[in-house]
Amino acid sequence: MSGTVADLLGDQRTNAIIAWLVVGLLLAAVVGSVVDGTLLWGVFVAALAVIVLLPPLSYRNIDAMLPWEIMLLAALPVVGRLFATVPVTGNLATYLSVAAVALIVAVELQLFTSVKMTGRFAVVFVGVATMATAGVWAVVRWSVDQLLGTAFILDPTLSEHAIEEALMWEFVASTLAGVGAGVLFALYLGHKVGTKRLPEAVS
Repeated sequence: MSGTVADLLGDQRTNAIIAWLVVGLLLAAVVGSVVDGTLLWGVFVAALAVIVLLPPLSYRNIDAMLPWEIMLLAALPVVGRLFATVPVTGNLATYLSVAAVALIVAVELQLFTSVKMTGRFAVVFVGVATMATAGVWAVVRWSVDQLLGTAFILDPTLSEHAIEEALMWEFVASTLAGVGAGVLFALYLGHKVGTKRLPEAVS
């Protein structure tokens, strides 16, 4: 990789080592989800891990990793959900995890493509991307409920109105988390990576 990437990520090798440790944390969360029987959540975490690994896979370079601080920020709510002891804590971790997916996508676009976002656009983009992710996640859970008779969304103990209201509040909470992630992107990453060049692939 070129010297500009070292400038972009600070100590390139150190960043990559810590970032790969965070990937290990995500994979451990996948295993933990399987052990706990929350297979659907394990699929979500695995999808996040795949998104995180897109840069090193695309550039065929293990050092082409996101800043480890952002990866850790995205991983914490994912791991924290496994240890949630009350529904409120678990739901909060879910909202933050959905926002984390949108944040990672925004960072990868800014860092590894020709896309460059202004601060205001970054907030809007991450917010909208979070809404889209929350929508896809809701459709996935609804589909699993329909196919397997689970109760991720279609809880038989709740009325249709209660289910719809809970789903709408979930969208609202996820969107607020996404806007917060967008503000973080604008304040931290937007300033740090806004004018850097792309990394080079390994030939």
